[in-house]
Formats: sequence, C-alpha cells, structure tokens
Amino acid sequence: MKSLDLNRYAHSACVAAAMLASCGGSQPPITARGEMPQGLAIATQAAHDGSWVPPDGVKFKTLRSFLGPPTDGNNPLASLIEVGGTLFGTTQQGGESYYGTVFKITPTGSETVLHNFAGGADGAFPSASLVKVDDTLYGTTSAGGSYANCGSVGCGTVFKTTKSGAQRVLYVFAGGKDGAYPQAGLIDVNGTLFGTTYGGGIGTGCGVLGCGTVFKVTRSGIERVLYSFRGGSDGANPGAELIEVNGMFYGTTFSGGVNGNGTVFKVSRSGKEDILYRFAGGSDGANPDSTLLAVNRTLYGTTIEGGGSFDYGTIYKVTTSGKESVLHSFTGGSDGANPRAALVRVKGALYGTTPIGGTGGGCERGCGTIYKISSSGKKLVLYSFGFNQGAGPYAGLLAIGRTLYGTAWYGGTGPGSTGDGAVFALSL
Repeated sequence: MKSLDLNRYAHSACVAAAMLASCGGSQPPITARGEMPQGLAIATQAAHDGSWVPPDGVKFKTLRSFLGPPTDGNNPLASLIEVGGTLFGTTQQGGESYYGTVFKITPTGSETVLHNFAGGADGAFPSASLVKVDDTLYGTTSAGGSYANCGSVGCGTVFKTTKSGAQRVLYVFAGGKDGAYPQAGLIDVNGTLFGTTYGGGIGTGCGVLGCGTVFKVTRSGIERVLYSFRGGSDGANPGAELIEVNGMFYGTTFSGGVNGNGTVFKVSRSGKEDILYRFAGGSDGANPDSTLLAVNRTLYGTTIEGGGSFDYGTIYKVTTSGKESVLHSFTGGSDGANPRAALVRVKGALYGTTPIGGTGGGCERGCGTIYKISSSGKKLVLYSFGFNQGAGPYAGLLAIGRTLYGTAWYGGTGPGSTGDGAVFALSL
C-alpha cells in the first residue's frame, strides 16, 4: 500500500500504535491532546492570522472553538448535518474518556455534548458524519467494539443516538469477513443503512489490515457484506461515504487499482462491483478519499495526491461511463493543497476545502482554504484559514441557503497547545 506523507493528511483510524504498522498512509495518528501529528507543524497559537481578506461579500465566522477533554470534544474530522435548525456532528477525540463525542451546535455557536464515547464496547474515535433516519441519528466509530481481532483498539461499530443523546451500539465489527475500521458515514436507502469499512473483508492483498468492504446493516443491527475488495485492480481501502444513484452505489477506494493509486467504483445491491476509473497517479490524480457528488450523469470528487509536478491533489470529474478529466490541479501555497473533502453544489458552483495551504498565519504549510470552482474549472479561494480561526479543514461543507458550515481539525482558541479544532460558517 502506498504510504502517504503525514504533512499532507490527517484522517482517522490507524488509531494507535497497536493498530498497525501495516496500515499505511490514509490515517493520521491519534495523538495525545496538545500533541501535533508529525509534519503538521505550526508556529504558535499566539500567531495572529487576520491578514487575509476574503473576496467582497464573503464573511467568515468561527462559531465555536472546542475546549477538549474532559468537558468537550476535540479534533472534528466529519462534516455536519442539519436537523430542525440545529447542527449535529462528531469529534474524533476528546470528551470524558478521550475517545470522541457526538455534539450539537446552534448556528449561533451554542454547543452541547450529547454523548462521550467510552472506548471498548461503546466504540471509539468517530471519524464520520451522522445520518438522520426518522427521528434517530446513525453513525460509525472507526475503532472500539468488543472484538479482539483488531488488537486493543477494536474493529469499530455502527451506533445510533437520539437527538438528546441516548446512544446504543447497533453493530460491532468482528474484523474478519464482516469488515473493520469504518471511517465513512452511512447512507439511508429506504430504511436500510449502507456503508464502507476501510479494512477487513476476505481480500488477501492488503496484509493484516484487510482490503475493506461495502456493507449494509438494518436498523435492528443485522449486517451483511455486499462486496469485499481484493486489493488489486478492483481497489482497496474505501474511506469515503457511498452515494446512491439510480439504484447503484458509487464510491472511491484510497488505494488499489493501478500501482495503489485508488479507484472510482460502483456496486449493485446484489454485490456486483465494477470499476469506473483507476487513477494512474500522475496528472489525473491519486488516492481519492472524498465522497462523490453526482450532478446529472457526472461524478465529482477530489484526490489527495497527484495532479502534475506539484503532487498536491486534484478536483476531478468522471462520467458514469468512466471518462475522467481533471478540473483543477492544486499547486500548494495560496492555492491550497491535498484535499480530502467532498464537494458541495450551491447554485451551479462547487465548493470544497483543503486542509493545507492558503495564506493565513500560524501554520507552517498553511492552515487550509475554502474554495469554489465552476464546472468548467475556474477556481477561486474564498477563505484562507489562520490558526486562531481553526485550521486543517478536512471535512466537507454543509450548505444551508447561502451559508456554508464546516469543521476544522485543529487550531482555534481552545486550551490545547495545537488547538482543539473549531466549527465555522462562511456566508456567500
């Protein structure tokens, strides 16, 4: 599996040294609070970062800087969802036991922790967005659970919680053919939940971690694997949420394909998998880890690497018949670099984030950006993060009207030496 420079990526679930020297590149380390992942060096929290001026009409506000454990979460990796005018999300770490939280926050910044993950059977390190089905929220934890096949960290769970925080584990992954380490959120299709696991399955081409699966789980907790990745040309290690288009599921694998550069795939409800595109790792991009966005018969996404000589990632599109083209190759610096997040569409334009790059202060390689891009590839940076406003926006954006809401993985004004992350809003 291709190893990825941690300067470029902080994802989730190679959750501790116990999991996994074999894990390779897609996950960031879980660090002690106040420690920075290797390579994501910053200056100091005191460095002010308000020098960058956004385009006319664009207004940015940090709604909340997380305070970290034991009273609050820290390091959110997931996008937010909106339910009845309130935003709901997860933090990868923090809370009473340092294993992450489910939280809610108003659009004015009043935050409440709904659930503190306890590790073990309760689950640990949620890295994905929630999904609402009827009046209940469902999600995944990338570790935890009660099985020992994944070492001390556990293989991950599917859980559900009420909007008031009454949480219950729905399914515990065993780490064998049923999958392990779900990093992506779930989608609801007619009352059944569908998702991916980064590891596990019956594929043998990815070492002890496994090559990952596509699975479904009922709301009563019955799980079935639709497809197990083999780790070769069919792809390996899906880290992104699925989308459903006309009865087919579409997604990306971080590795596998051609020289481990990842794929875009589709899977039928009966479990038949087809590859739409295998990334070559050059100008076409490499290592996609974002959920796809479907617009008519075209799928849009981002790759973390590839894109020409800079190797800072791409924004690409691929038709449902498998024709791929690159809309933009990131160049680092003020342009941004190494996008992980899905795109969101507002009034015909696409919006996204990069966790690195930009011109805001306080971060050695830039604290990240928010950008817009047209379907023809015309790109504009709307905001450059500075450390105090939140830094490292790995998650996609939530659009409500003409306001974009999101999370930043570190930075902000929390008490941790590297910041505890933030929730922000950008008005267009």
